Amino acid sequence: MKKIKILLSRSFWFRSFYFLALWLKNYPSFLKDYFVFKKQSRIDNRFKLSPRNFFPCLFDNTKKTNFDPHYTYHPAWAARVIAKIKPAKHIDVSSILHFSTLVSAFVPVEFYDFRPAEVKLDNLLCKEGDLMKLPFENNSVESLSCMHTVEHIGLGRYGDPVDADGDIKAINELKRVLRPGGTLLFVTPLTGQPRIEFNAHRVYSYDQVMHLFSDLQLKEFSLVPDDFKKFGLIKNANKETSDQQSWGCGCFWFTK
Repeated sequence: MKKIKILLSRSFWFRSFYFLALWLKNYPSFLKDYFVFKKQSRIDNRFKLSPRNFFPCLFDNTKKTNFDPHYTYHPAWAARVIAKIKPAKHIDVSSILHFSTLVSAFVPVEFYDFRPAEVKLDNLLCKEGDLMKLPFENNSVESLSCMHTVEHIGLGRYGDPVDADGDIKAINELKRVLRPGGTLLFVTPLTGQPRIEFNAHRVYSYDQVMHLFSDLQLKEFSLVPDDFKKFGLIKNANKETSDQQSWGCGCFWFTK
């Protein structure tokens, strides 16, 4: 039953009807607040107030702050690893952009993406890069990350060529450029039943990831479970817990 609820919550039609229902439920409250505010504004009319400028935010009145568990926990996990190892420079390939922008505050970072980011910050260099053909020599990168990315490669979602083995080729590139003794931070969705949700992403099993990186050493495995509200980020998780997930987030720290 738990897995069915999770799958339903992630289906396109379920989410569409759910948000439509919330919109219809919350819009009367929005209008009520508008007329109260309009009445108050007559006393101190500092801003132009008009329905022409309506921008209804109808889903933010919650008891607690909502967040995406995968994209909140995994960059936090990776940033702590980088702070711990203190590399001279860190290379990130196509992870969520705010990871590189924040880590660049204390470590020089180069960010590479198939769709280059036009971000200008000191200590951060953004370049175009293809994960299928990384612009680095063999065994040359000391500190490398590729997080919540490889599962997309070869599905065409981001304009990349369709390639059923694109993820394997991308992983081989990461291993090729990592230098001996270097760190690779790899993050991907995990489940006990591997699947492709085309054309969004692949969802791997723990065993699949370990097989793909069998020539590297696992230094740490942490997990954001389905029940993240209860457990948060599970440090030093295990395969058994990973296999119980429908949509977990596996955080792997590999060394070469």
